[in-house]
Amino acid sequence: MAGDRIKLGYLAVPEAGQGPGVIVLQEWWGLVPHIQSVADRFAAAGYVALAPDLYSGESTTSPDEAGRKMMALNIDKTAQDLESAVQFLAHHDAVTGPKVGVVGFCMGGQLALLAGTLSDRIGAVVDFYGIHPNVTPDFAQLRAPVLGLFGEQDSFVPPEAVETLVATVKSAGGTLIAHCYEGAGHAFFNDSRPEAYNAAAAEDAWQRTMAFFQTHLA
Repeated sequence: MAGDRIKLGYLAVPEAGQGPGVIVLQEWWGLVPHIQSVADRFAAAGYVALAPDLYSGESTTSPDEAGRKMMALNIDKTAQDLESAVQFLAHHDAVTGPKVGVVGFCMGGQLALLAGTLSDRIGAVVDFYGIHPNVTPDFAQLRAPVLGLFGEQDSFVPPEAVETLVATVKSAGGTLIAHCYEGAGHAFFNDSRPEAYNAAAAEDAWQRTMAFFQTHLA
């Protein structure tokens, strides 16, 4: 099953023709084939998945360039793009239910947290090892429950950063369930990067994500 490029990014619809909506947010590389494959995987699981193109058609395989693109991201415009993605799914004929989910990876994980504070249409947030130094969500505005998935060997988001995030969300009145995988590092879910991919952690994280969305979006 493969989706289609649309103006907003990449859209994948399940074979059944309808299902709950999920926004899939890119890593700092851009809307690369890996993220499209994740959207396809959600569609295969019964979700209408939209991966917004936050770099407006640009992408890279260079870590240095990816870092520059991430830091150059206009956060106000990105917030508008996230709200547009929510509205697109919320009004799409194939999307069932009043709420949509959002899941993000690396940069996208932090943006998923931001999205959860922007719209009450978000029913569930999944943050895979989210990081962006310029994105500081107002967690007092967070209404959706959050599942956080992290690697204990992640030098970008170490365990103490995870503990701080959990405490910050809870002190603001939100709900965040965090799980850290022993032996896993940053980007452990990215199967296009063999140096980072951890198959056992990735599979468990996928099952947790499926269960979380099933609970809060079905």
